[in-house]
Amino acid sequence: MMDSEKISKYLSYILRHNPAAANLELDHQGWADLQELILNSDASYQLTKEKIMEVVATSDKKRFALSDDHSKIRANQGHSIKVDLKLEEAVPPELLYHGTATRFLANIEQEGLLPMKRHHVHLTRDVGIARQVGSRYGIPVILAIRSGEMHRQGIPFYRSQNGVWLTEKVTTEFIQIEQ
Repeated sequence: MMDSEKISKYLSYILRHNPAAANLELDHQGWADLQELILNSDASYQLTKEKIMEVVATSDKKRFALSDDHSKIRANQGHSIKVDLKLEEAVPPELLYHGTATRFLANIEQEGLLPMKRHHVHLTRDVGIARQVGSRYGIPVILAIRSGEMHRQGIPFYRSQNGVWLTEKVTTEFIQIEQ
């Protein structure tokens, strides 16, 4: 039986980066028809509505959302494909955090934080989550982002449905290396 983590990674790939791999088309807000996803997905995942709902409900990062009637699913953020999540601008806390690996620091110190292949830079209020994210890429380092100051200077922030803070980029003057 396929475990929830593998299904979550598969859903992330399909819903964030390559819906065509499951013969899906996302609407302009990133929603996919749940039944089409089940029918068109890689058979080795043996997706059912129940398995998908379990992954959505138990995902520690709340990566996915279901429509009110449970007929559609989408990723909450992290897309490399064009979607409009209809995020509303929000006032961030004074400090947010970003986890990265030490091997990326030189680039960040020169260019700031850039969205790379995604639409936004992802930030969190939780240092532990930032450390966890940074650990995925090597020796972790935590960056403190002066998000309140950025916002007062007119830089927009958005908060995704799962609580991740998003902004288009973070220039070097707003970044402080924590460790």
